[in-house]
Amino acid sequence: MRPTGGSVAAFLAGVTPAKRRRDAETLTALLQEVSGREPELWGTIVGFGSCHYRYPTGTEGDMPLLAFAPRKTASTIYLESTAEYADALSRLGAHTTGVGCLYIKDLEEVDLDVLRGILTVSLRWSEDGGSEQAVITVTG
Repeated sequence: MRPTGGSVAAFLAGVTPAKRRRDAETLTALLQEVSGREPELWGTIVGFGSCHYRYPTGTEGDMPLLAFAPRKTASTIYLESTAEYADALSRLGAHTTGVGCLYIKDLEEVDLDVLRGILTVSLRWSEDGGSEQAVITVTG
């Protein structure tokens, strides 16, 4: 995966429904604040910073340090895993999870301070090089 060079502002302006667009604008500001990096489009994903990952199996690639995607049914926030955040997620508010995804249908129904904490820990994990399951090298 690589940045595609598209306009983040134009992409966000086209997000529907309006609630998802509102949430996408809020998430862009929040992830920019947490990461200290400018948003970039990675296809239909808004990413902040970049890193290269390599698994012991030899699988490797590039990805944003922090990222989200405004999908029709929910905003998808990408994490290395959701298992590590069980305590924080219990305090977050309305959400669902996948193995490495946090799905939020309405940011007004979650505690943004809790979300900020989750994002901060996720960023730190990546910046610290990941774990034995995936070695992360920050590239941007």
